[in-house]
Amino acid sequence: MRDRPQSKLPKNRRLTQLERKRKVKVKIQKSKVLIVCVSTILLISGSACSSSKPSTQSAPALKTEWFKVDPSIAGSVAGKVIFEGKKPGPKKVDMDLDPVCANHHQGSLSDENIIVNSNGTLANVFVYIKQGLEGKKFEPPSDPVVIDQKGCWFNPRVLGIQVGQNLKVLNSDPLTHNVHPLAQINLEWNQSQSPGATPLTRRFAEPETMIRVKCNIHPWMHAWIGSVAHPYFAVTLEDGSFLLRNVPPGTYTVEAWQEKFGRQEQQITLAPSGKGEIIFKFKG
Repeated sequence: MRDRPQSKLPKNRRLTQLERKRKVKVKIQKSKVLIVCVSTILLISGSACSSSKPSTQSAPALKTEWFKVDPSIAGSVAGKVIFEGKKPGPKKVDMDLDPVCANHHQGSLSDENIIVNSNGTLANVFVYIKQGLEGKKFEPPSDPVVIDQKGCWFNPRVLGIQVGQNLKVLNSDPLTHNVHPLAQINLEWNQSQSPGATPLTRRFAEPETMIRVKCNIHPWMHAWIGSVAHPYFAVTLEDGSFLLRNVPPGTYTVEAWQEKFGRQEQQITLAPSGKGEIIFKFKG
């Protein structure tokens, strides 16, 4: 047999190459260990993150706790709004801008900004509890409050509504109207309504007294809406009277608002099952 050729490299150089190979092998092994460690850390942290993710299920909505009046101790506040002074004369409404509107009315039509009843009281005065019910939440009625546009006139002129209650707007006329509540606290909106159109339905989210309503097409059309957070409000009738029913015992500030004469306040303390009475007087 032929002998294998001996390496011609010097002995010291052969040792250097072996050392290099060993170092490379060690580096490769360390790299593998590092990769395994990093993978393990990522796996563990990924599991921890996935386990700490918030639940995608939404929390159940909190049910509003409505205040319920105990009928066994509820009372009432009644009263009248009296006019003092010279009764103002009628103010004619000019509808000549729209002959269709003018034809709806036989003779002249008077403005309703001041209505003095035959017994010397005022109609269309908005009366409500202004203070004393703080901290109590009242469920809004399911029945809507209705305002109609008939004869180019808002009917009623003054109305109250509870926060969250539906306002239903009708147009009983054979022509187009425009409903424009000029709210300062609530959202102001402006909506045209053609003849025979579906009634408009809106809500007021905040208390606000009073909200003036106008028709941008017919400038003589006006109404006023009082939005309150409870059911204790009324509009005086043709005899100037009002009545707030089912009122819980307490001390209250009651306010009366009139379109031309402004506002008045009075305090009243209502005992359990009590019957309070307030008389407001506006001077002309």
